Amino acid sequence: MFAPFSTPKTSRTLKTQKRFPMHKSLVAVFFLSFAARPVLAESPSPILLPEGLELVAAVDAPFGNLTVTNDRRIIVSLHQHFQPEPRVAEIIGTDKIRPFPNEEWNDPDQSDPERLDTVLGVQFDTKGVVWMLDNGMRSGITPKLVGWHLDEDRLYQVIEIPEPVSHPRSFFNDLAVDRESDHIFIADPMGDRSALVVVDVSSGNARRVLEGHVSVVPEDIDLVINQRPAEIRPPEGEPFRPRVGVNPIALDAANEWLYFGPMHGTAIYRARTRDLIDASLSADELAERVERFGNKPISDGSSVNNAGYIYITDIGNNAIGAVTPQGSYRQLFQDDNLLLWPDAFAFGPDNFVYVVVNQLHLGPVLNAGNDVTEPPFLILRFHDPEGGVIGR
Repeated sequence: MFAPFSTPKTSRTLKTQKRFPMHKSLVAVFFLSFAARPVLAESPSPILLPEGLELVAAVDAPFGNLTVTNDRRIIVSLHQHFQPEPRVAEIIGTDKIRPFPNEEWNDPDQSDPERLDTVLGVQFDTKGVVWMLDNGMRSGITPKLVGWHLDEDRLYQVIEIPEPVSHPRSFFNDLAVDRESDHIFIADPMGDRSALVVVDVSSGNARRVLEGHVSVVPEDIDLVINQRPAEIRPPEGEPFRPRVGVNPIALDAANEWLYFGPMHGTAIYRARTRDLIDASLSADELAERVERFGNKPISDGSSVNNAGYIYITDIGNNAIGAVTPQGSYRQLFQDDNLLLWPDAFAFGPDNFVYVVVNQLHLGPVLNAGNDVTEPPFLILRFHDPEGGVIGR
C-alpha cells in the first residue's frame, strides 16, 4: 500500500487569507495515486501544500477535533484552550462556521445541564448521530456524551458520566463510537491515573478500565516542536512540561480492535472490543489481553483505514504519518511551516481523510502563557484508495 518516493514532489498552490513560507520538505512516503482537486478557488494569497494534501477550509476559529458525515457536512469542536464561542460548529463554505447543532445549545448562559459546556471529541456514527464528548471543564460540571440525530435535527441522547468513573482531574478528550455493540470508548489522559472509559449506549452505564496501565499512562518524554518544548505556566509557580496519557483512540473498520496509546508515548496498543465491554473480566484479566501493536511518535489524533493502517498526527515533527499493519511507523507528510499541530482525523465520503491543523503548541496553554498563533486554522484532506468508516 505504501511506496517510497525517490525524490520529493513539487508543491501545489491553493489560495486563502494568509501566506505561509515555502515548506522545507514534502512527502516521504505515500499512496501511489492522488487526484489534485483544490477546494478553495479565490482569495488574496496562497498556501503552499505538500503534494497530495488539499485545502478544505481556512477559518479564524481554533479547531479541536472534527467529524465528517455521509453527506459531506464537516462538524468541528472548537478547542477549549482558547475559550471559544461556540463550543461546536459546522463548516460553511471554505471560511465560515455556524454553531452546531444550533445557537441555543452553545449558549453559555443557559442553566440547562444538557447544554454544551466544553467539547473536544466529536464523531458521526453509522446510525446518523453526531456524538459530542463534553468534558465539563469550563464550568466544573459532570462530563457527558450528547448525541444529536442529524436527519431528524433533534436531541438523540444525553449520557452523564459521574464520579467515580470520571474524576475531578479527568480530561475526557476523544472518543470512538461502535454502534454495532452500542458502546462508546473514551480516552481520559490524566497522567498516572489515565484510563479508558467504556460507555454502554443502551443502558447509559459507564466503567473505568485499564487505569494506570502502561498502555494509557504517559512516558517521561518532552514534546519538542521546532526545538522548543511545550510548557504549561500555572497561575502560580514555574512552567512545567506536561505528560499527557491516552489520547489517540480509534476503532478498526470491523469494530474488532480498539487502538490507543498515550500522547506522550512511543507505542500504540490495542485491545479487542469484546474484552473491553466484558464487565466480567477482572482488571488483571483485561490488562493481560492488551497488546503492544507497534511504534509511534508523540501524537494526538488517530484513525484506522479499511486495510488496517493507523493514521497518526506526528505533532513533534510537524507531520502526518501512519502505523502499518506490521506495526512500523512511516511518515507521510511533513511541513515545518504548515502542519503546525495536526490534531485529529476523520474519514469522509469518496475515500478522503480530513485533518485539522490548530497550532495548539503556539497557544497560551502549551506555550507558557503566550499566544502566538497566526490564523487561519486549517482543515486539510488527502485521498486514501482503501477508504475507511465515514465519520471516524
